Amino acid sequence: MFTGSRSRTPVILSLGLSQTLAWGSTYYLPAVLAAPMARDLGLSDSSIFAAFSAALVISALMGPAVGRSIERRGGRDLLAISSLVCAAGLMLLGSAGGPLQLWGAWLVIGIGMALGLYEPAFATLTRLYGRDARSSITGITLIAGFASTLCWPLSAWLEADMDWRNACYTWAAAHLLLGLPLNRLGIPSTDRVVAQPEKTRVAGKESDAGMAMVLLASAFSIVWFISTGMAAHLPRLLQESGLSPAAAIAAAGLVGPAQVAARLCEAALQRYCHPLLSARLATLAHPAGAFGVIAMGAPAANVFSFLHGFGNGILTIAKGTLPLAIFGARDYGLRLGLLMAPARFAQALSPLAFAFLIERFADGALFLSCALGLLAFAMLSLLNHLTTRNPV
Repeated sequence: MFTGSRSRTPVILSLGLSQTLAWGSTYYLPAVLAAPMARDLGLSDSSIFAAFSAALVISALMGPAVGRSIERRGGRDLLAISSLVCAAGLMLLGSAGGPLQLWGAWLVIGIGMALGLYEPAFATLTRLYGRDARSSITGITLIAGFASTLCWPLSAWLEADMDWRNACYTWAAAHLLLGLPLNRLGIPSTDRVVAQPEKTRVAGKESDAGMAMVLLASAFSIVWFISTGMAAHLPRLLQESGLSPAAAIAAAGLVGPAQVAARLCEAALQRYCHPLLSARLATLAHPAGAFGVIAMGAPAANVFSFLHGFGNGILTIAKGTLPLAIFGARDYGLRLGLLMAPARFAQALSPLAFAFLIERFADGALFLSCALGLLAFAMLSLLNHLTTRNPV
């Protein structure tokens, strides 16, 4: 693949910063602004999360086509366009006067998410660096791991100091003034790409490759169902365990540092640890923490948040590196789009599902997430057994 003389460091920094902005101003926005949006517009919180879910559905539907486009033309232009689309969506959101405008704004933001979140960034790096993209993928997730830690408090401050509408306008301006130049100027052109011989860990049978896709897509769906539910409801869930609102927010704030700590570990150990092994171990982190809260309540809340964040940090890298390690760089963008499409649909259902469980059963949400995490571990273990050439 393209490996010119230009250092990877500027590319990683540019994508890492633009990804921090992209995640913080879209995916993590409802956790802070949903309540004031709902109050101002005379809607329920669930209406806001339903619109957000629709954005995730749009992202899922567009994912494979976006991946294929990046394979053919590179990702620089699409990532730059994502900044413009996200800015437009946030401007529309800030000016929404009712449910119709609200849904329209979130659908535009969903298009921006499809063009500009991790999957397009990973596909861009893989087109640039081929099978050597793992360290670069780790690098951008290491930086963007601070998205929730930085952007949740910043969104809350903007909402308190101005209002939720001006918070949306501020994020829109950030996309134009920061995200757009980072994506357009910080990523090199990929006009010339040199193919490399591919090695895969999937046995030669086409049926084995198909089954590997099914197992990986299923595991990703479970993992991101849990992750999105926690992103939307973790502070509230911790309050249900007995913490005060302030203590719950403080505990939830451990997720970001834990994600970064996990990615530092992944960066240090990636030469010695196959991503399938690290992903399997990471799926056990959330169930371990959830079981602690179920058994002990509030005293285990900080440990739960840290373990959840640690596992999620590694799994975020794994969704980019596992398909690369198992299937190779050929057709990577399309394959990643197909793998993540079911996960996006699962993410779309997750905020509403967890809201229902928390309201009706409290700890029932943790029982479900714990069981699902163990199921994801089982699926990745079956995938490891299937990849018979170099099992880990």
